Amino acid sequence: MQIEPIFLTPIFQERIWGGTKLADEFGYSIPSTHTGECWAVSAHPNGQTVIKNGPFQGMTLGQLWEERRDLFGHFPSDRFPLLTKILDANADLSVQVHPDDAYAQKHENGEFGKTECWYIIDCKKDAELVYGHHAKTKEELKEMMETGQWDKLLRRIPIKPGDFFYVPSGTIHALCEGTLVLETQQSSDTTYRVYDYDRVDSNGKKRELHLDKALDVITVPHRDANVHPNITQVDDATITTFIESDYFGVQKWEVNGTVNLDQTKHFLIVSVLNGEGKLVSEGGSYDLKKGDHFILPYQFGRFSINGTLEMIASWPLVQKGAAS
Repeated sequence: MQIEPIFLTPIFQERIWGGTKLADEFGYSIPSTHTGECWAVSAHPNGQTVIKNGPFQGMTLGQLWEERRDLFGHFPSDRFPLLTKILDANADLSVQVHPDDAYAQKHENGEFGKTECWYIIDCKKDAELVYGHHAKTKEELKEMMETGQWDKLLRRIPIKPGDFFYVPSGTIHALCEGTLVLETQQSSDTTYRVYDYDRVDSNGKKRELHLDKALDVITVPHRDANVHPNITQVDDATITTFIESDYFGVQKWEVNGTVNLDQTKHFLIVSVLNGEGKLVSEGGSYDLKKGDHFILPYQFGRFSINGTLEMIASWPLVQKGAAS
């Protein structure tokens, strides 16, 4: 049997801060005008994407992971390690922080921790995000949180389309109004909410905060993650490697013509953010368009992409101590 790309049908999550950009920009059929998240490639129990082509059509990604681990190069993990999302921040997200693996394992029923990264697809003029804080000690952090000194505590950074941010566990962060983002993260749905602007939901209730756990896991003092993009030219493509660190590697592929590449990872996740074209491999030719998400399995081998496209590609990294 020829190895085919695995195309996936996204699922959608409604959020208090969501909007309609996932429909407006990508043509997705969304459940409401408060749709915040497209889970594009997910095997997480809280939302599994379904395979839409080939011999595994109709299976969830989690099923495929359990039954055909060979397609993922027998990656050494008890669960599919990554989750790819597109987020529509129509309003400010809550200020939050995520635990690392050790803390989540102990306090969140064996869940992964959550290190993530953001590629800014689009944003309004003068958009910003929250990334880090100004407290020097845990005591100062606790006092500023308890007394509501959010303007003084939170570190705000201006952003523009094409920016990339690496957000390790322990980093206070929040996407802000008017931002469309592709997020690559560990496969985790654990978030500790620190501040929610005193908003209320449709029932007039404030959302739960998780201050005790947040104080346990916030990195103090804040440390900026080092991101040094490396840009290379391959055939008719510009490939920007944003990061290859800790849990994943992430690249942007900008194709204007034809590029020939080799799939040498355990598996490769690819999201088409703009344009259209074709992926051609030994197994056949596959149309690509904006909003498509697919996995190139282990030993997919050599392939070419033709067209004018902007894509984000990611792959998992083996953790230290894991058997490969």
